[in-house]
Amino acid sequence: MTSATQAPNVPARALPNRPNMVSVGTMVWLTSELMFFAGLFAMFFTLRSTQAEMWAEYSARLDLVLAGIITVILVASSVTAQFGVFAAERHQPRRTGGLLQVKNWGMVEWYILSYLMGAIFIAGQSFEFAELVSHGVSIQTNAFGSAFYITTGFHGLHVIGGLFAFLYVIVRAYFSVKFTAKEAHAAVVISYYWHFVDVVWIALFAVVYLLPQFV
Repeated sequence: MTSATQAPNVPARALPNRPNMVSVGTMVWLTSELMFFAGLFAMFFTLRSTQAEMWAEYSARLDLVLAGIITVILVASSVTAQFGVFAAERHQPRRTGGLLQVKNWGMVEWYILSYLMGAIFIAGQSFEFAELVSHGVSIQTNAFGSAFYITTGFHGLHVIGGLFAFLYVIVRAYFSVKFTAKEAHAAVVISYYWHFVDVVWIALFAVVYLLPQFV
């Protein structure tokens, strides 16, 4: 009888706060991607140490100014994506004011801006590829051409994958009757991937474009 009367007063045992499996899976996958890009970096450093003259000659043909501009744009897209995360965390899928009232933007507006910046990056990279090919530097030209196109090309494919992910989250949020924690978490996971892509490109820009200017 005593235990029966005391039972309602016993505090409920807190459930364990388990990590979200989508986030965990994303982090594990990004770790494997990091190892993949580490191999590409090793390829570039090996080329520099074994064929220094060719590395210096063909590095001089790269468009440092264009690469710098699209790098700034891509880094800025990571900032706007994070503002989108902040909006998703406060469960604000769309803007609450006019289009020019940036402080009232929701996740959709910030992610659309991030998407456009990412698309500009791809357009700039494609333009540089076309210019290099027109001047006789292709993936088949020599070891430098192979290393350059494989490394930057694979990164470009990752950016394109991120653009599709942005579209998925934007469309999902736009047509959802109710913006729930599930939609917000999807937006956060996409931001992990996008930040990763940006950090990898900063490293690539430093190795491929800046390093030849100082060494």
